[in-house]
This record gives sequence, C-alpha cells and structure tokens, in this order.
Amino acid sequence: MSTGQVVDTETAQEFMLQTLEQASRADLGDMVAELEAKSARFRELLSPDALLIIERKQLRSLLRSIFATRRKADAILDVLGVDGLRNSIRYLLYGEPGTQERYQHFVDCLSGYWGDVRLARKPLAGHDDADLPENVLCDLASELLHFTEPNTRWLWTRWMWDPRVGTGALPLVTMEEYDLHGKDAGETYMKVGVAVAFVRATGEAAGFARFGVGDSPFGIDVFLSCVYAVYVYTTLRIRMTQEFNKVVPQLPELSRRLLGVWKMEV
Repeated sequence: MSTGQVVDTETAQEFMLQTLEQASRADLGDMVAELEAKSARFRELLSPDALLIIERKQLRSLLRSIFATRRKADAILDVLGVDGLRNSIRYLLYGEPGTQERYQHFVDCLSGYWGDVRLARKPLAGHDDADLPENVLCDLASELLHFTEPNTRWLWTRWMWDPRVGTGALPLVTMEEYDLHGKDAGETYMKVGVAVAFVRATGEAAGFARFGVGDSPFGIDVFLSCVYAVYVYTTLRIRMTQEFNKVVPQLPELSRRLLGVWKMEV
C-alpha cells in the first residue's frame, strides 16, 4: 500500500462541482438524512435480540433496501433460508474474530467459494436462478456492517470499487498509486476502508463530503454515489444515443438507488 497521498483532492472537488450542477446541497443533505433513517432501522432489526426472532418479511425488507440484492431478495431467501441467513448475519455482526475474518467468513459461507475476489463468480451450485456471485455477497456484507455500525464500518460496493474490472467511484478520487486490491474479499474490504477514511477526512476538511447537520458518517456515502453518477453520465454521453440518455435517472434518483434509499422499504 502506498504511504504517500491517497486522495486526489483536485479531482474530487471537480466531481463535487459537477454534482452541484445536477443536485442542490439541500437535496444531498436529504440523502444523508435518509441514510440515517435506514441505519436506524437496520440497527433495530439486527440487534442481537431482534436477530433471534427476525422473520422472512423483515429480512426481505432489508435485502430490498440494498442495491445489489434488491431484485434478488426472494431468491436469496429461497436459497439460504431464513435460519441460514439469520445465522450468517449474526456471526458477521457479532462474532468474536476481527472484522476482516468475519467478513471473509460471511462471503465464503454463503458462496461456497474460497479464493481471489477478482475472479468471476458463477451462481450458487444447484440454484442458477438465485444468481449469488461473490461480489453481490460482498456488497451485502458491507451494507450490513456499515448500517449497523456506521461510525466504525464502511461501505464497499461494486459501484465504489469493482476489483474485477478496476472501476468505481473510489479509484476516480484516489491517487493511481493507491492499491485497492486485496488477496481476498476480507483484505480488499479493509483496504477499501482505509481509502474511504482518507476520502472522508479530506472531503470533510475541503467541504466536498459534508452535507446536512453535523459530521454524519453518511456524507462520504452520498459523495461517492454522486461521483459514480457523474461518471456514469459522462460515459453515457460519449457512448450512447441522446434518446437512451433520456431514460437514465437524474443524479438525485440514481444516487438514491445506489444507496438503497429510493422508495426505501425497510
């Protein structure tokens, strides 16, 4: 890992300027508040006592509030079962090993796969309809951790950093020398956490990751979702027709979809 500068501050500020051409700071502050509400609901449903009695309907609502699993909620529950998912979540959130080990264990147990997170995944054996590749489980694990422990755990989603193709919001605002790759999912999660911490600290100091009231841990999530949205729009303008571009959601909606708060069900 590089020991030099991690954040490309100038580029990050440019992304913020482009964001503010499409969304107001008030709207970004509203997104932070929506994430605070999502977190409160996750903490309520996933407390140690609540997890003992959580039912399929509540687990489905949780899965429907995560971008990567929204359309796979029923398939995931059909494949893993309520007890299987409940027990895996309990270990992820409250197990004795460190975060990296618990994260890796969660992904490995649910995917039945041990190896390099950069490799493409096949659907869970015997359940092709479920389509549970490792990257979906990585997203799920990070959302569960982050929204139950927002001050000490962070997001790692495919739109933030996809190791297989080397794209996402994080490499757009960090220095090229910073290595986000880990040897497996757990190590990658920890490397992403370091990068997120640097971007958050720099963003709060420079004003491009601070929205709403106070120092919410969700300001960095909103900022990175906006970075990715701007990137998507720029790419589409280059590659797609004007007619296709018109059906792409506007930045506030796209960011909310990425963050799982668009028509939130939890």
